[in-house]
Amino acid sequence: MSARLAVDIGGTFTDVVLETADGAHALKVLTTTDAPERGVLDGVRTILAEARCRPADVSLVVHGTTLATNALIERKGAHTALVTTEGFRDSLEIAWEHRFEQYDIYMERPEPLVPRDLRFGVPERVAADGAVLLALDEQAVRAVAAELRAHRIEAVAVCFLHSFTNEAHERRAGAILAEELPGVAISLSCDVCPEIREYERTSTTIANAYVLPRMAGYLGALETKLKKEGIAGPLLLMMSSGGITTVDTAQRYPVRLVESGPAGGAILALTVAAENGLAKAVAFDMGGTTAKLTLLDDLSLQRSRQFEVARAYRFVQGSGLPVRIPVIELVEIGAGGGSIARLDALGRLQVGPDSAGSTPGPACYGNGGTEPTVTDADTALGRLDPKRFAGGAIPLYRDKAEAALQSLAGPLKTDAQGAAAGVAEIVDETMASAARVHAVENGKDTAERTLIAFGGAAPLHAARLARKLGMKRVVVPVGAGVGSAFGFLRAPIAYEVVRTRHVRLDMFDAKMLNELFAAMRTEAEAVVRPAAPGEKLAETRLAFMRYRGQGHEIAVPLPNQPFSADAAPDLRRRFEATYETVFGRAIPKLEVEALTWTLSIATDRPLPEPAGIPEKAVAPKPGGHREVLDPASGRHENAALHERSALGPGMSLDGPALIVEDGTTTVVPQGFSARINALGQIVLEDVT
Repeated sequence: MSARLAVDIGGTFTDVVLETADGAHALKVLTTTDAPERGVLDGVRTILAEARCRPADVSLVVHGTTLATNALIERKGAHTALVTTEGFRDSLEIAWEHRFEQYDIYMERPEPLVPRDLRFGVPERVAADGAVLLALDEQAVRAVAAELRAHRIEAVAVCFLHSFTNEAHERRAGAILAEELPGVAISLSCDVCPEIREYERTSTTIANAYVLPRMAGYLGALETKLKKEGIAGPLLLMMSSGGITTVDTAQRYPVRLVESGPAGGAILALTVAAENGLAKAVAFDMGGTTAKLTLLDDLSLQRSRQFEVARAYRFVQGSGLPVRIPVIELVEIGAGGGSIARLDALGRLQVGPDSAGSTPGPACYGNGGTEPTVTDADTALGRLDPKRFAGGAIPLYRDKAEAALQSLAGPLKTDAQGAAAGVAEIVDETMASAARVHAVENGKDTAERTLIAFGGAAPLHAARLARKLGMKRVVVPVGAGVGSAFGFLRAPIAYEVVRTRHVRLDMFDAKMLNELFAAMRTEAEAVVRPAAPGEKLAETRLAFMRYRGQGHEIAVPLPNQPFSADAAPDLRRRFEATYETVFGRAIPKLEVEALTWTLSIATDRPLPEPAGIPEKAVAPKPGGHREVLDPASGRHENAALHERSALGPGMSLDGPALIVEDGTTTVVPQGFSARINALGQIVLEDVT
């Protein structure tokens, strides 16, 4: 028997999924924050025992983790230094030279990961075209190494001016530092982020160095322990781009893992959209710590090359640490099951962004938590089965949840259930606001889309969120509670390479670009091919282009073939077609230039065809009823209870109802109907 295993470490839960020929098995366990690899192994052992599967039968393990993200957010990475061109150590704090919140006189920028006294300049200078203006002072590098040794530095980021056009100085400085500082992790910007824009390149390289020792040690230890368990298959890592890669690549470039969990969820949502023939959708992933939303159009995900980690201001662009990596574009907010509710100085109810985490967790866990959370609210509202939460592994105590909510109820002049309704409404509106802002920033709308809900808490809140966003339909896939882990098993093995080469279309150099893309393909294929021997590979090329004089570029799709000498007119047509799609018009007679070029290679895994629609069957009989308070109407309703495993394709039911399974519960409010499609997925329809 061949089996595939997926493990997703979140801030509160670790999700484990095992796919065998007999079907899928899923498990949720509390994340072990102090020793995550121990929690992973405990979960793996448990699910293998439940499925009666031998470790030797596991042919593949795909892993996603928030460890890199958490290290950046919590500032718990390595003791890191920066070595840069003399005179440029303060570019990290100068940043973009603007205020991200113009009218806030108390605005504070996030502190750099490397303080000023650990940023060192060395004499060297490379021009924008790659010409050496000042040779590298190797003795100065050795002198810096001595200072780093005295500071007991654990990681070093090296980022010289214009190294994306000539990497010789960075390579030599890296070699000297490796010689002088054995055992210290060294990240070079020409490896991590070889593209234009000084601040973003420096920030990305520092972030990589900052998390590298912890991530490299964790991944190495996990790979060794999985082999000792007898698991024969390779360990692969989910990246923020939606592709999976090898442990070796992940250990060298852990910054590419910062959004690995949400990326898996987006891949699952893409699969579900294809299965349901949905041209426009919103993926909604709500776990224990955060909620993530991303837009899907025409069965494709929105992608970007820039992401911000640890934003100081919620939703405010520019308030975080920028990293330039391939990433699925999404909005992430501190609104999960463990998000803590409190009253602000004006007595207004707020939820998140801080979380109770896995320890002590929400008050209803009975592990010592006393602050009210979203999970406490869902428990007090009657939405959750105290004996079925997380597959029965965590009993819920409704009395403890209501006791925690009393801290809000008194000042709000209501009871515990009234406070719970307020918490639910506030968290739903917070997520809706984030989705609206994300859609508007991308020139899109949320109405007329379908919400695809997964993650342990998402099906509880999906119907209300959909109504707030003007959506009429929600799809809850099978195994929604561990949706990101299921997405890992559907992701392609992939890798993206980026290079900056300034090319004006009126001075087009086909030979140079063909040589560049040949080298990029060789580099990408060297990562992908060993993990996917014999598989068909798909190649995607992009050029980041602009009208000359503009400050930013747009991504323009390119053909997967060598450029001819007269390719410039075709490139201009492609650019202007893309520009018109984004901005509504093209600008004639302006010169066009390209700055950055990317090539990605991925295993070619086509999306599924839409499934058929089963004929409507007789409504199933409920297994009981439970009183539930609806936060939207304030009414107590007698909700029918249905076991999801007892609902077959074609069955349909009307709200109010709760569809219960081990990983989550789907709330079907009054005014919604639920039917089970041909694939066993729950489809909620707003019939009002």
